[in-house]
Amino acid sequence: MTLTARDIRVSLGRKQVPHGVDLNAEAGSVTAIVGPNGSGKTTLLRAITDEVPCLGQVMVEGLDIATAPGWQLAARRAVLPQMATLAFPFTVLEVVRMGLMSGGHGQDPSLPSRALAEVGLAGYEGRFFQELSGGEQQRAHLARVLVQVWAPVGQDGPRWLFLDEPVAALDIAHQLEVMDIVTRYARAGGGVIAVMHDLNLTALHADHVAIMSAGRIAAAGPPDLVMTDATLSKVYGCKLRVGVAPEGPRPFLLPHCAALA
Repeated sequence: MTLTARDIRVSLGRKQVPHGVDLNAEAGSVTAIVGPNGSGKTTLLRAITDEVPCLGQVMVEGLDIATAPGWQLAARRAVLPQMATLAFPFTVLEVVRMGLMSGGHGQDPSLPSRALAEVGLAGYEGRFFQELSGGEQQRAHLARVLVQVWAPVGQDGPRWLFLDEPVAALDIAHQLEVMDIVTRYARAGGGVIAVMHDLNLTALHADHVAIMSAGRIAAAGPPDLVMTDATLSKVYGCKLRVGVAPEGPRPFLLPHCAALA
């Protein structure tokens, strides 16, 4: 079961970013979209989740996102944006319940608390969302989207998570925690597409990597095949060596395992 995007084009003024992009993602795996700032990663994700107008076609498990009813898409996929602000003083539980109302698990009122425990926020239900730190708010929103598509596979097929920089505001322990949640979701049969900036975490957790440059995909495939010195150096515009610590006394930190100690 797959997500397929064909010839995706989004017009930003006189530019098209992405420009004629094709993307395939398999359920049961983590697909990461990486690339420098301005390369079109977030715009591509917003196009394939129908948040911005685009040319081309996106099919999610046989559903054309341009014509499928919203309720049907909401039951099949959940989207975590890069930033989400709330104007009213909702409690954390109320925020997470928004996902419960959007998805197909509204009959299980225990899910919000279970999802909060999953992201390390057990006991936060009664706190106001605005009182949380940036990283805690990000994890609360992750709980919200998890509730929406709680079962990785349903009667009508796999569910999908679309995540835009899900670990950007988190410390390294919580980054590993979130990526572990994402990986387990995929291993249970769900599909995951995540825009990522951290190349080390991408290499550790992604099954498939699409490297974007100037609105196009420069390389796509398993991380060990596409995350090469030559490709990454060209795309990012600086000399990069895969798996080699920098010279000199500066420390080089790399989480070699995908689990907490």
